[in-house]
Amino acid sequence: MSFGFLGIQMGFALQNANASRILQTFGADVEHLSLFWLVAPVTGMIVQPIIGHYSDRTWTRLGRRRPYFLVGGLLAATGLILLPNASLFVAFLPALWIGAGFLMLMDASFNIAMEPFRALVGDLLPNSQRTLGFSIQTGLIGIGAVLGSWLPYVLGEWLGISSTADPGIIPTNVVVSFFVGAAVLLGTILWTVFTTKEHPPSPPPQSIAPKTNGFTSIFRDFCHMPNTMRQLGLVQFFSWFGLFSMWVFTTPALAQHSWGLDPADTSSAAFNEAGNYVGIIFGVYNFVAAVFAFLLPTIANRIGRKRTHALCLSLGGIGLISMLLITDPNHRWLLNICMVGVGIAWASILAMPYAMLAGSIPPAKMGVYMGIFNFFITAPQIVNGLIGGYIVKNFYEGEAIYALVGAGVLFLLAAASVLFVEEKEPWSTRIKWPSSS
Repeated sequence: MSFGFLGIQMGFALQNANASRILQTFGADVEHLSLFWLVAPVTGMIVQPIIGHYSDRTWTRLGRRRPYFLVGGLLAATGLILLPNASLFVAFLPALWIGAGFLMLMDASFNIAMEPFRALVGDLLPNSQRTLGFSIQTGLIGIGAVLGSWLPYVLGEWLGISSTADPGIIPTNVVVSFFVGAAVLLGTILWTVFTTKEHPPSPPPQSIAPKTNGFTSIFRDFCHMPNTMRQLGLVQFFSWFGLFSMWVFTTPALAQHSWGLDPADTSSAAFNEAGNYVGIIFGVYNFVAAVFAFLLPTIANRIGRKRTHALCLSLGGIGLISMLLITDPNHRWLLNICMVGVGIAWASILAMPYAMLAGSIPPAKMGVYMGIFNFFITAPQIVNGLIGGYIVKNFYEGEAIYALVGAGVLFLLAAASVLFVEEKEPWSTRIKWPSSS
């Protein structure tokens, strides 16, 4: 039921590891990168609650959630093909703005597809299996992210596909990577669509049809969200503010701090080398997350979900802060060690908050509340997008490495905050789950 998430995350990883480099190649300044990255959280904040609300009220021949992530997958694959080729459309607008538009298409599409996958696990699994279910989903996410993060490096360094290009042009290895990502995304989503059986919603869709319009109903649900969700909101704010800094500023941070390059030098072989290596270390943290995800249920059963999440976030914070110590490209292999902690934190971020949350949500509103929960993911990214570049330019004096150090500190604050979350009695104890037959 979660296999399609492998393809979605492969596309998402290609975007995370390469979007800053692509936008810089098209002419974006370092301090403006976070503004372009605002596209993702803004579209997520708008799209996910709406998709969740209406998927709760949907039943078709394809089921309840599958129509949504099928459409989202088709659109996301289109965006993956178009983003690195934005320079082909310069007759209409500057390549930078066309690239930003295709980035928006990709982000909206990823969000259409992601939320129903989260709700699908909540729909089909009882509370006793949800930690395992979300952990398996995290493992598949990690595998897809490893493939997406490492693919440009593999194509360029191992298969001999060109990894350099003229100024303003995206290297061929990156373009081919995005094409492969689009194909894998479509293939994995189609696998889930055709192999997963959904249970008809109870009560039936017609009996839960909204008496008010969708936006009013979503706002009402937002105002009456479970207390556990409110408490998790602070944890998510610290976590995702830090993640956004890592995704946006790792390439310029390492190019400056570890490779010793000028921020404006975006066409040299050294800059592309740094950009390719960012894909490697991003792949490392996703590989660690994929493996560690399968240990999460065992750890959580022994020390509890809250302590597990706090421990994982703390290791991630230490990993990010320690990147400050690596100032020589000949020692870049040490960055992989830093990313082990980040990978452990990433595995937990993708699983534990949802496992803690799912038990407090009424089953008939699983989709809309999973979508509303996305507010606590998108809001910190929007805040970071608005002020992150300003902070790097004016407080860090253009040294983007300190954005990564700040992200590590925020992970530690998230670890402290999760200990105060109150887990409620799961709704699953009050309902009868369908038998395996």
